Amino acid sequence: MSGREHPERRRGPRRRSLLTGSAALTGAAALAAGAPGASAAAAPGRGPRVRTGFETLRRGGYAALAGQRVGLISNPTGVDAELRHVVDVMTEDAAVDLVAVFGPEHGFRGTSQAGEGEDFFLDEKTGLPVYNAYNNATRMRERFAELNLDTVVFDIQDVGARFYTYIWTMYLALEAAAELGLRFVVLDRPNPVSGREATGPVLHPENASFVGLKPIAQRHGMTVGELAGLFNAVFVPEATGGRRADLHVERLSGWRRREGYEATGLPWVAPSPNMPSVATARLYAGTCYTEATALSEGRGTTLPFHLLGAPDVDHRWQEALTARSLPGVRFREAYFKPTFSKWAGRTCGGVELQVTDPDAFDPIHTALTLIVEQRRLFPGYGWRAQDGGDSFWLDRLSGNRAVRLAIEDGADADDVTALWQDDLRAFRRLRAQHLLYR
Repeated sequence: MSGREHPERRRGPRRRSLLTGSAALTGAAALAAGAPGASAAAAPGRGPRVRTGFETLRRGGYAALAGQRVGLISNPTGVDAELRHVVDVMTEDAAVDLVAVFGPEHGFRGTSQAGEGEDFFLDEKTGLPVYNAYNNATRMRERFAELNLDTVVFDIQDVGARFYTYIWTMYLALEAAAELGLRFVVLDRPNPVSGREATGPVLHPENASFVGLKPIAQRHGMTVGELAGLFNAVFVPEATGGRRADLHVERLSGWRRREGYEATGLPWVAPSPNMPSVATARLYAGTCYTEATALSEGRGTTLPFHLLGAPDVDHRWQEALTARSLPGVRFREAYFKPTFSKWAGRTCGGVELQVTDPDAFDPIHTALTLIVEQRRLFPGYGWRAQDGGDSFWLDRLSGNRAVRLAIEDGADADDVTALWQDDLRAFRRLRAQHLLYR
């Protein structure tokens, strides 16, 4: 059956409010709720200083999509400066033939938890089919073909960490576009935790998974548009027998690599249920390591990745961490009771992290110090095993088995950090070739 005959492609009125009821927290709502690190809204009557790739596309009359049957990969973060979702905007414009929508992990509407997508649904107002594109390259490629797409568009706010899976949905879609001869358009958005430099371990291929498919640094320091260029030049041809997608990036306007997200004036919409604020994103590139242990990473609380701990952990952890005088961060002795995930319903002791200087703060070195001190003081909370105990989640998150082994051998954070410097220097050279903003 051709895409034009697909039974799930019935069209309704060309208007859109698909995400009106989303539970995602916007920048304004986050400020009202007191969420840490929420970005300030632009001053009344003035737009954001930075324009996203979507704004560039719209100002150009959607020229990059002219005459194309378009599929869009997005989620609640795909909004304009007025917080209207790009699907709403594009379906109301006769210049765009949007025929299908695809959602990554957590789903297009952002309703699913970690490791889940959303089931297929048909939007009752527009008739647009909304497909699950999470971690299934074959299914995504088949849908692109069935729908007779000419162009695939990607518009999602990333958070700058290798193990945040949206960039790997983009990578798999690039592969599919290369194999099918489709155009691939990225509507670029800022890296919210700074694009100054790449830091952290580089993935080793034997540790590849959907939290890291290809050898990039843990905190890559790139926008999704820049990553798409690197993927398409280096990794896509390796997987497709030399073919590349016809890639086009609608660039940001006014973005400075060194600035924090708050300076852009853009609204913040939670990219996933446990990423409520920019402050969370700054911590996530490091404190996500806690997922690889028996400690709670704060899921099931109002401060995921800020609150870390477990039953029987006490004040000694906070005291030991404070004594380290780590730059740009403070630790508060904290107690919490997760409503779901690890230690649900149990009172946990631990710490709350508060970033005091984003420029000085090193999330990965801080996370290593957290784990080193936790294992010294509370050794009963060990590693989280995968695949029946034959592998460890930290190997996948860090991308380098040597990180875990060094910690087990008693290495301190500085010693562990030294392990990946050669890999990191090589990645930085590769990265420099694909930066779009200087």
